[in-house]
Amino acid sequence: MFHSLPKYFLLLLVMIPSAFADDIHGAGATFPAPVYQKWAENYTVRKTGNVYYMGVGSGEGIRLIDAKGVDFGASDMPLKTEELNTKGLLQFPMLMGAVTPVINLPGVFLAQMKLDGPTLAAIYLGKISKWNDPQLSMLNPMLHLPDLPISVVYREDKSGTTFNFTNYLSKVSADWKASMGEGLTVKWAVGQGAKGNAGVSAKVKEMPGAIGYVEYAFAMQHQLDYVQLKNHDGFFVKPNEASTRAAAAGAQWDAASGFYQVLTNAPGEQSWPIAATTFILVPKDASDAAHAKEVLKFFDWAYRTGELSAVYLDYVVLPRSVMSQVRTSWLEIKSPEGRPVWN
Repeated sequence: MFHSLPKYFLLLLVMIPSAFADDIHGAGATFPAPVYQKWAENYTVRKTGNVYYMGVGSGEGIRLIDAKGVDFGASDMPLKTEELNTKGLLQFPMLMGAVTPVINLPGVFLAQMKLDGPTLAAIYLGKISKWNDPQLSMLNPMLHLPDLPISVVYREDKSGTTFNFTNYLSKVSADWKASMGEGLTVKWAVGQGAKGNAGVSAKVKEMPGAIGYVEYAFAMQHQLDYVQLKNHDGFFVKPNEASTRAAAAGAQWDAASGFYQVLTNAPGEQSWPIAATTFILVPKDASDAAHAKEVLKFFDWAYRTGELSAVYLDYVVLPRSVMSQVRTSWLEIKSPEGRPVWN
């Protein structure tokens, strides 16, 4: 199974002691890595098998599950039905969170700075390059903004966090949509790259004048200052559980589409503009039915008992009704004999 894993991933697996036949290996998005790793730790304590998760980026997670290099992949960019069918994968949502612009600006503290979508796009296009630019001053008349260059930080790996960030910018800035577009990666106009949410967090923290984008949990863990964003309805909001839930309030979860859902720029007074869902990818055709069922048991356990850990780590769990839809969708995963592995 592991022949297609990167060398660093193989090395880590070799270093893991006491492997069981039912060990479960997953890889992908760094966005949910803290909670997936916490769930894996808790599940391993309570069960006879082990669960391991490596945050290597959504693009790598998609590649690894497509190559059958892991038992499940994780991506913050949902795949469309056509691609899921081509790859023979089942996709389902696991958690929600907030992609959060973070800054390191002397004299400006947590949630003091206000930005809107077009201004954020202009910063990442290099059209606003100083923190005391008139556009920023107009949005923040009560702040004394320093005459300091803006150091842009972006994800250099293929990232679902980047997908949601650039999807949002494409919705709020015609200039961004025409010149940059959206995706797991784009041809960045300015700035410097870092790997993973943790890498962006570390780089922003070490550079005065920096701006980056990370999942809200990483902003909290690294004690980074985040901004307020003007949302679809014209209200400045902060990233948190309530604003993420508000953004997801109108979501239409449909198993037939692989639960495809992008939550960016959602309407609503309290909606966070860059809310995101993180998804799990598993093969529809299980070569080992018993093992495939063990993988699903882990996610069923996480749905049933993982809320406390998720909330503690600043993530937002799915509505119970969506979890029920997901469990029903698992019936599409079949054994070599054509029988559902989940019952």
